[in-house]
Amino acid sequence: MSTATAYQPTPAHQLRDTTSTRVETSLQNEVSPNGPVEAELAFYDPPKDGSKPYNYAGAWADNPPEGIPRNFGIDSHKVIIHDIRRHESEFNMDENAFEAHSNIPSKMSYEDWNDDSVIEKIYYPEVEKLLLEKIPGSKRIFLFDQTIRRPGTSRAPVQRVHIDQTAQSTAARVRHHLPDEADKLLQGRYRIINIWRPLNGTVLQNPLAVADSATVRDEDLIGVEHRYPDRTGETAAVKFNEGQKWCYWSGMGNEDRLFLKCFDSDATVGGKGRVPHTAFEDPRTPAGAKGRESIEVRALVFG
Repeated sequence: MSTATAYQPTPAHQLRDTTSTRVETSLQNEVSPNGPVEAELAFYDPPKDGSKPYNYAGAWADNPPEGIPRNFGIDSHKVIIHDIRRHESEFNMDENAFEAHSNIPSKMSYEDWNDDSVIEKIYYPEVEKLLLEKIPGSKRIFLFDQTIRRPGTSRAPVQRVHIDQTAQSTAARVRHHLPDEADKLLQGRYRIINIWRPLNGTVLQNPLAVADSATVRDEDLIGVEHRYPDRTGETAAVKFNEGQKWCYWSGMGNEDRLFLKCFDSDATVGGKGRVPHTAFEDPRTPAGAKGRESIEVRALVFG
């Protein structure tokens, strides 16, 4: 990691709490908790033996070698998480490394999310079009990965603060997916952006929290080997720091899209180009609320 500079607040980071009015969606008329909330987040606790941190992924995620899924622990802290509802326009990819977009239509039906071929045929082009429209300077999109999360499955919402990619793994992704063009593409600006949305209506359980990137120091981030059976990538774990500013978007529904930037090769952007995120348990969640279902699609963005 590069040397961190002192945090200098900007207007985009001065979050205003909304009043705790009830938020309703037009899709299912479901009501979600809203306004600022104090909740417990799971941060990084290093391996006790001082070894390089790792976790297993892919085919090894459910059956890791020697039965150990990761060699590092959890350091839990209660933090205030601010609601960006009605303040969506105050956050952008360059300054904060996340953006919120509403009223995004899709041709996907709920049943379609069970078929990867339909997702790639219908939803992928929608995501590509959206990114080209919303990300200034973007000229080419390559969608390389998707994850659908449902409660009670091996892909349940992840309640651990992390970043999906690092500088090293982003460059490796370009070389892995576009080997014939990689040298040229890596000379220009390249980013990894995660496009996150709910699948089953208003999010009532396990909403997604994100940290304002500009409040996250480089020394808060720890590279973690992401071990697959055939290769090793890298993600970032996140150490707790009381200067971090945490946010969530209350009442997210099927037509909402949250952009999360994992890496940006342009070192001049104000928010340092990466956003820690995690699912969290909201203590205000109504008893018996339905579990959150969501999809995240990861994209290489060039230009």
